[in-house]
Amino acid sequence: MSGGHRQIVDPVTGYETTGHEWNGIRELNTPFPRFVIVVLLITVVISAVMWILLPAWPTGHGYTPGLLGLTQEGEAVQGFKAIADGRASWRSRFAGDDFASLASDEAVMGMAMPAAARLFADNCAACHRVGGTGGPGFPSLADQDWLWGGDPATVAETVSVGINSTDPDTRSSQMPAFGRDGILTREQISAVADYVLALSSGKADPASAGGKIFAENCAACHGEGGRGGLGTGAPSLADDQWIYGGTRADILTTLQNGRQGVMPSWKGRLAPADIHLLALYVSRLAKAAP
Repeated sequence: MSGGHRQIVDPVTGYETTGHEWNGIRELNTPFPRFVIVVLLITVVISAVMWILLPAWPTGHGYTPGLLGLTQEGEAVQGFKAIADGRASWRSRFAGDDFASLASDEAVMGMAMPAAARLFADNCAACHRVGGTGGPGFPSLADQDWLWGGDPATVAETVSVGINSTDPDTRSSQMPAFGRDGILTREQISAVADYVLALSSGKADPASAGGKIFAENCAACHGEGGRGGLGTGAPSLADDQWIYGGTRADILTTLQNGRQGVMPSWKGRLAPADIHLLALYVSRLAKAAP
């Protein structure tokens, strides 16, 4: 062996050594594994084929499209089409508004409700929260208290036209600003706030000063005993469910400045089948409430 050192062959493996030695341990001149070389060659071949078939090389203002002509947009469209085709078998049922028939078909509802939950999360949960539990300024949909009614047909109508929206058929509801507009005095507002708090605890006295003012100014919308009025959008005040808060300060603010919640019309944004899906989903949220 050239280089001035003796060629040594490892007696165990039969491989020559490199001549390097550390504390009696000699480095073997082991050949590169043939398997690895084969794998690398296959990888290079596959890469070359993919460069030809698939989008690969940038060209400044675009890229080479490849012989297959695949694009992310095309893949997404195909994926959406596959999902739509899979739903077509049951989704067409929801184009009509025979809610009783739809609700009684558990097989169809079992396929439809996951899609309805996704619709709710995408379009409604930002205000009404996941699960429909509501939040400050937005009513809960997961209880038995309704502003307009909780059957699927009524919910579908509310979703379609909205509340105080721009739709010509919108539901309309407004709480007057009793203080700001001078309808009631500060003392009268204070008395009504006390009465409303008592309503929620079941200890209200209709003969009290606040009770009398409530009967003259509030009962027309909120009903006798403050139990709400379907068709006017006035919430019940006789339970512990609040849209804008149930503390005395919250109630005083509401009486002083009034309230006018807005829900957009979804008629032009969602297909009728989607609105019917949401109506059945929301009605089920309420039925599941304790």
